[in-house]
Amino acid sequence: MASSLVLFLSSFFLLLIIASHAQTSFRPHALVLPVRKDTSTLQYVTRINQRTPRVSIHLAVNLGGQYSWVDCDNNYVSSTYRPVNCRTAQCSLARYTGCGDCFNGPRPGCNNNTCAVSPDNPFIRLSTVGELAQDIVTVQSTDGSTPGRSVTVPRFIFSCAPTFLLQGLASGALGLAGLGRAGIGLPSQFSSAFSFRRRFAICLSSSTSANGIIFFGDGPYNLLQNVEVSQSLRYTPLITNPVSTAGSYLIGEPSTEYFIRVNTIRVNNNPIAINATLLTIDNEGNGGTKISTVNPYTFMESSIYQAFTSAYIREAAARNIRRVARVAPFDVCFRSTNIVGTRVGPSVPFIDLVLQGQNAVWTITGSNSMVQVKNNVLCLGFLDGGLNPNTAIVIGGKQLEDNLLQFDLASSRLGFSSTLLGRQTTCANFNFTSTA
Repeated sequence: MASSLVLFLSSFFLLLIIASHAQTSFRPHALVLPVRKDTSTLQYVTRINQRTPRVSIHLAVNLGGQYSWVDCDNNYVSSTYRPVNCRTAQCSLARYTGCGDCFNGPRPGCNNNTCAVSPDNPFIRLSTVGELAQDIVTVQSTDGSTPGRSVTVPRFIFSCAPTFLLQGLASGALGLAGLGRAGIGLPSQFSSAFSFRRRFAICLSSSTSANGIIFFGDGPYNLLQNVEVSQSLRYTPLITNPVSTAGSYLIGEPSTEYFIRVNTIRVNNNPIAINATLLTIDNEGNGGTKISTVNPYTFMESSIYQAFTSAYIREAAARNIRRVARVAPFDVCFRSTNIVGTRVGPSVPFIDLVLQGQNAVWTITGSNSMVQVKNNVLCLGFLDGGLNPNTAIVIGGKQLEDNLLQFDLASSRLGFSSTLLGRQTTCANFNFTSTA
């Protein structure tokens, strides 16, 4: 009870600190960041402006990341950089691991009596120790249709990390953008700075040459072809995993990743048999379903995967879709010569994730289920996650593309659109070229 009170008070005072130092002459309704799929790694990379003088930096998107971190060892130069001192409100909110000293400084990432945290790289499953810090960040506001005026958060909180933590990231990325449920994740800091609802939405483009978007704040979410996506969202509760899924964490710390409840999986409207206990998070944090931008494809626990792929192969055969040899990393592949193309991708069996909530059915069409691996060969973009994984189902990037997902942290619910292709638009259709 005492620790909860301390955390609440720390959070409250941090909100006051962030809000008092945010730009006050203009209060944006919402913010927008571009995000693009990297060709080589299939990671999603966004761009923010940080430091004084201003530098545009690329960050790989970690949807469930506790906070953002940046390489401070290599040419981090900024007159507005400030380390976060130990035992401050910001330090408590970051769930710090200790107080750090550094005798090779002072410099960004190396100062005495600073808050020590544990930035991690989930792409290579590596964690280290880093200095918690503050610096100015500049982002664009939006009216939901076009980018607007730039606004600043002068004391944006992030972690410094050593250069070696960049291993495995997309070329040019200097760190990670953490969008998780933590108090210093991007959604919480932006909403605190500008007094809008703790809500954000991602719309990942399947194209490697066109930007998708991340919105912070309320809609509308207007895409070209005059589509306002928020009006057609369905909703399901966000579930808290009581055990952290970060690479490094404190005992008793909950996960900052986004979990939902999948009740049933259907292929062509036919439910498949699943061990229901796997779909529930147990007291040790195992099981359940999470949404991830770290995994390029959806992973399923082995028994779920076997039941799912067997049903899919059976339904495909009923359509005279011929199975061919596997193409790594995919196990289930088909010859595409007799598969017709449609507005929502290849005409293959639909997949329904039946979620918790009224009419909460997330339909996955061919655009999100099939991966073109060769001429005339399509593979099912789902992978075997093995026996006894920590999470039974991890919904990966391929299945998220051209879907708008709204994460409402205040109400603890997820809004989802299913594919936007059926509405004759895509996540690449936000108008970045003009200014409100």
